[in-house]
Amino acid sequence: MTRAITPRLAALLTVPPMLWAGNAVVGRILASDVPPLGLNALRWAIAFLLLLPWGWRALRRPQDILSRWRHLALLGLLGVGSYNALQYLAVRTSTPVNVTLIAASMPVWMMGIGWLFFRERPTRGQYGGAVLSLAGVGVVVSRGEPHRLLELQWVAGDVYMLLAAALWAGYSWMLAKPPASLRPPQRPHWDWAEWLLVQVVFGLAWASAGAWGESQWQPHPWHWTPGVIAGLAYVAIGPSLIAYRCWGLGVTQ
Repeated sequence: MTRAITPRLAALLTVPPMLWAGNAVVGRILASDVPPLGLNALRWAIAFLLLLPWGWRALRRPQDILSRWRHLALLGLLGVGSYNALQYLAVRTSTPVNVTLIAASMPVWMMGIGWLFFRERPTRGQYGGAVLSLAGVGVVVSRGEPHRLLELQWVAGDVYMLLAAALWAGYSWMLAKPPASLRPPQRPHWDWAEWLLVQVVFGLAWASAGAWGESQWQPHPWHWTPGVIAGLAYVAIGPSLIAYRCWGLGVTQ
């Protein structure tokens, strides 16, 4: 049964895309100064430290985490370790506008992942919403001239962002349809900060592994400037803590 869309729920699901659009812009600005996978890892390391004062209690019972590590590791890979890394890779060859527009294809990925892996059949209204979303993207990309769509040229960044959108859809469905071990009464008594911290622990491990591999095979120097520090502060607070908190609440509801 689909719940009614209340103003609060609409706000919870609108704020994250706005912050992630800003994340694409900041990622593009920092592209020449910071390696993309390194940026993703450092961003989540800062977010972890900021979240720790509120979520540290989840770490007092490691058995609650270790007994669910497979699901939590996959959740961390899709939501923290992959999505943002792919977005930062995407903006190196694509534009923030293209990246954000491709992310607008999310309704299609949501329906496809839900149908394939969670046996959720879309409603007519959801089909209509997905069509409207893609139509809007088409109008913007073509500048109102449909024949321009045949002239579009894809770059590597566009493909990265399509993959990111698909993985994010999987992450969202995993939040909405958790296994029995993460549903009451079996779920540990984690509040929102503890639950997000647990995800970040696993996601940070994936992100750090990616950053290490990048430093070995495609080293990129860091250029520390006030702009880089300001950008790191934004991506660690807005698109990370605030956006993930709102998205988790919205998807759950």
